[in-house]
Amino acid sequence: MRLVITMNKKYAPVLVLVAILILVVGIVFAVRSRSTSDTEMEEENIPELAEHQRPFTTLTPTEDGHYLVLAVNDIDVPGASMMEYEIFYETAEGINQGVPGRVTLTGPQSVEREILLGSESSGKFRYDEGVDDGTLTLKFRDVDGKFIGKVKTTWRLYQGTQDLSSDDGALTYSLDDVSESYFVVMNTFGLPASFDGLTTGPYGVFASDEEDHPGTLNSPFARFEDGQWSDVASSFDNIGIFAK
Repeated sequence: MRLVITMNKKYAPVLVLVAILILVVGIVFAVRSRSTSDTEMEEENIPELAEHQRPFTTLTPTEDGHYLVLAVNDIDVPGASMMEYEIFYETAEGINQGVPGRVTLTGPQSVEREILLGSESSGKFRYDEGVDDGTLTLKFRDVDGKFIGKVKTTWRLYQGTQDLSSDDGALTYSLDDVSESYFVVMNTFGLPASFDGLTTGPYGVFASDEEDHPGTLNSPFARFEDGQWSDVASSFDNIGIFAK
C-alpha cells in the first residue's frame, strides 16, 4: 500500500512564500552573524598605539555626578581620519551600559564631549545609579575605515570617601578630609608634557569642583603643575596628574 500525500493547490503559493521568507531570514541572519564575528575579530586585532602617539585624555565628573566630561587633547595619530570613543560601565542593577561616539579628524586637534551616565528621551532624563567604575576606549581609523590603533583604560568614580585609588592599585590619593564632591581616578593614556624615565602612570585624579583637595599618596610621585612636573613627593596641596 502506498501513502500518497497531496497538497491543496490553493495553499501552494502561500507555502512557497513562507519557505522563501524562511530562507531569506536565514541568509540575513547568517550574513549578520558573520559580519559581527568579523568586526569583533578585527577590533581584537587592533594594535595598541605607541606611547608617543597616545593623546592626553581626561574624564572629569560634573557637580551632580550624572556626566563625565571626556577631553582628548592634542590628537596626532599618523594616518587617522576618525576617532571612535566608547565608555562602558555597570549600574547598581548589574546592567551593562555603553556610550559610543565618533569624531572626524581634520588634523592635530583636541576633542571634548559630555558623556551622560544614563539615557535621554524626548527631553526626559534617566540617570543611572550606583556607577562605580568602567572602561574608556579610543580607536582610530584611516580614510578607508580600517582600524590603525587603539588605547584602553579603566576609571573609577568616587564620592564621600577619603581614599581615591586607581583600578590597578598603583596609586592611592588619601584626602585630608572627606569631600562630598565627585572624583574620577584613571590612567590618562598620554602625558601633558614629556616625562623622562616614566615607570608608573600617568594617573589622573579629577574632581567635580574647582576646590583644592590636599592629600597624601601611597608612594612618592611627581605631579604636573604650572606647566611642568614637580619634584617627587608623597604629599600635595591638590589632586591632578601624577607619574614617576
